[in-house]
Amino acid sequence: MLAEGLLGPHSSKTASACIRYTPDRVAAVIDSTKAGRVVQDFLGFGGDIPIVATLEEGLAHRPNAVLIGIAPAGGQLPAEWRQMLVTSLERGLDVWSGLHFFLADDEQLSAAARRGSARIFDLRRPPAGLDVSTGKTRDIDATVVLTVGTDCNIGKMTAQLQLRDVLKQRGNRVAFAATGQTGILIEGWGISVDAVVADFIGGAAEQLTLQAAKDADIVLVEGQGSIIHPSFSGVTVGLIHGTLPHAFVLCAQPSRTRIRNREWVPIPPLDEFIRMHDTLAAPLRPAPTIAVALNTSDLSDADARAAIRETESLTGLPATDPVRYDAAPIAEAIEAFHRSRTPQFASRA
Repeated sequence: MLAEGLLGPHSSKTASACIRYTPDRVAAVIDSTKAGRVVQDFLGFGGDIPIVATLEEGLAHRPNAVLIGIAPAGGQLPAEWRQMLVTSLERGLDVWSGLHFFLADDEQLSAAARRGSARIFDLRRPPAGLDVSTGKTRDIDATVVLTVGTDCNIGKMTAQLQLRDVLKQRGNRVAFAATGQTGILIEGWGISVDAVVADFIGGAAEQLTLQAAKDADIVLVEGQGSIIHPSFSGVTVGLIHGTLPHAFVLCAQPSRTRIRNREWVPIPPLDEFIRMHDTLAAPLRPAPTIAVALNTSDLSDADARAAIRETESLTGLPATDPVRYDAAPIAEAIEAFHRSRTPQFASRA
C-alpha cells in the first residue's frame, strides 16, 4: 500500500480505511518517512502491519498487488511514483488506483502490465451506459439511509461501514452502497460518483440504490461532499436526488467550524444544517434526519462526550461517535425508522 509521506487518518483516507476494515489484506505500507514502525503507531489501529521505505522492502512481504492509498491534489499521478508502478507491474503485481488519472489509459503503464501479466484496476472509472435519474427508487421496499455531512472528509463512509456491521449483528438485512473509490475497494462493488459526468450522477446513484435494495431491507448509501461545499456540492445533491433517501444521518466534526481548505465558508449550527437538508429533499421525497454521527478523533474523551451531549440537546436526535464509541444509538434510530415505514419487517429488526 503506497502512502508515501502521508500515512495518517486524514492524509491517507484510502489506506486508513482499508487498514481499518480489511487489515488481513494489507501486507505492508510504503512510507519512507515512517519506515521501521508499524501502522498502529500512526493510526491507532491496524496492529503490527509493517511500514517500509521502498517497494523492494515491501516485496519481501510477498504482496500480489500495490494499492495507491493516498490522493494527491487533483487526483493526478505524481511523476515520482511512475517508475515504482512500472516496476510493480513488470514484476506481476496488480495495481489498484483511486486516482482521477486512469492508469490503464497510460501507454507506459499498460505496456508494463502486459510484460508482467498484471492488471490495472482504476476504481474511479465509471461504468458505461449511465443515464439520468428517473425516480425509480421511489418504488423499492427497502429503507434507504444516506449519510450527509457538514464538510468533506468528515466520516460519511466510515459511519456507514460501522453502522453496516452493527445492523448486521443485530439481525438486519443490510447493504452498503459504495459511491467512492475507497468504499468500492472495501465492499467490492459500487460507482465512484465524483468521476461521473454531471448529468449522470443522479442516475449512477439510482442504479447503485436499486442494486443494493435487491437483497436488503436497509440500504446504507455512502455520502459525498456537502451541500454547502463550494467545490463538491454537485455530487452531494446528485446523490440526494438519485437515491431519494427515506432518511439522513448527518455527519459532523465538532471542532471544525469552517469548510476545510475553504475557510471563507462557515459551517452553520447542526440544527440549521438539518433544516437545509429537509428543505432540499422535500420537493421529491421528504427525508428526515434521524441521527447524528460525530467525528471526535481530535478531542479528549471528556470533550467528545460533552460534544455528543450538546449535539443531542441541540438537535433532539440520538448522537454518538460510531467509531470511538458504540454505534448502537444510530443503529437503533435506523431500525425504529425502518419499522415505522415498513411494519411488515418489524420482526427482523
